[in-house]
Amino acid sequence: MTHDIHIVGGGLAGSEAAWQLAEAGFKVRLSEMRGSGEKTPAHQTDGLAELVCSNSFRSDDAEANAVGLLHQEMRTLGSLILTQADRHRVPAGSALAVDRDGYSQGVTDTLANHPNVTLVRERVDALPEGPAILATGPLTAPALADAIGGATGAEALAFFDALAPIVYRDSIDMEVAWFASRWDKGETKDYINCPLTKDEYLAFHAALLDGEKTPFKDWEKDTPYFEGCMPIEVMAERGVDTLRYGPMKPVGLDDPRTGRWPYAVVQLRQDNAQGSLWNIVGFQTKLKHSEQVRLFRTIPGLQNAEFARLGGLHRNTFIKSPELLDPTLRLKNRPNLRFAGQITGCEGYIESAAVGLLAGRFAAAELRGQTLTPPPPETALGALLGHITGAATAETYQPMNVNFGLFPPIPGRTKKADRKRMYTDRGRAALATWLSSPQSA
Repeated sequence: MTHDIHIVGGGLAGSEAAWQLAEAGFKVRLSEMRGSGEKTPAHQTDGLAELVCSNSFRSDDAEANAVGLLHQEMRTLGSLILTQADRHRVPAGSALAVDRDGYSQGVTDTLANHPNVTLVRERVDALPEGPAILATGPLTAPALADAIGGATGAEALAFFDALAPIVYRDSIDMEVAWFASRWDKGETKDYINCPLTKDEYLAFHAALLDGEKTPFKDWEKDTPYFEGCMPIEVMAERGVDTLRYGPMKPVGLDDPRTGRWPYAVVQLRQDNAQGSLWNIVGFQTKLKHSEQVRLFRTIPGLQNAEFARLGGLHRNTFIKSPELLDPTLRLKNRPNLRFAGQITGCEGYIESAAVGLLAGRFAAAELRGQTLTPPPPETALGALLGHITGAATAETYQPMNVNFGLFPPIPGRTKKADRKRMYTDRGRAALATWLSSPQSA
């Protein structure tokens, strides 16, 4: 099948872009190197849109949360990623978490069977000459990364991203741990909670600092971490109470055995539909595997834990998008190329998919001989796009999750308790106006 556009990369962004273009009637060649004998340091399967870290798309609350509003906007625009996430949802309180295998298989089957999509298992080393979207993500193959560097004339930035461990449910001691959601939010008690006393917490903190870590390669030593996915031992280095105000926060979690909040809590979230796998929330790490097993088994409730996956570390790369891309995600000096996903410097599963959605829609409009006006900055999509293509300075540009700080401020004096709802109400109105305009058709 001849194609109208070439998409390189079958992650969340590339899959979403392919769907948007295929549904618009354009022939898509979707190239994914996994399945051709190629591997990455983080992926375990050849499925499209594989989730390599958490299985959560974070909050699904569209009334008072920026990422929840982004979910809602993407559903409105017919997102494949959100459709499959909803179809393969697992309990996670007010968050949207999925059975990662079923979800990835759903995305793969949908695109592989679409009459306008040709899925090709191949590694692409050179920049396409025709219309294309590069959605190769943070683990772009070296040859293509070099080609991108040659085209942009700028060095890629880089940071580390870390994977959290996954535990078998039947190895968790429920005589010690208990089910609850923080502040009892959600209809069900969706998290397993492991309580720590002050002495247990202090011993755990000290062991994190002393634990043997994976050594850096020479080329990795100056690469910064991303604040939103900090290894737990790096957080521990920032102070003895840092974890108690982060992933081990005990507030809103009453231990049924005492009726009180513990000194600290380790939470686990369901990772598959069967409920047999649970990931340790916020415990991404670069500890050596033997150290992880030893240390995490000191957590009450996990003393007999069996691990389906231990934590790991990989290097992520992204381009200086505010300097290199135009407002429709085209490379300024090679406008046949668009970029999408984490390689643009967005952070997070849903943000990557959202940028893929926008790239697909911008490309579809261009193939029709039209110009799609970017979504308003009052929307979650527009705010995220504004960060990627219009950040104040490329020199200090860093990956960012969608958040209300990216939105235009609410004018006038407002009560703090009302502000989030005002952002989401304004965003929905702005999206409706944008969708009703001829340019967004």
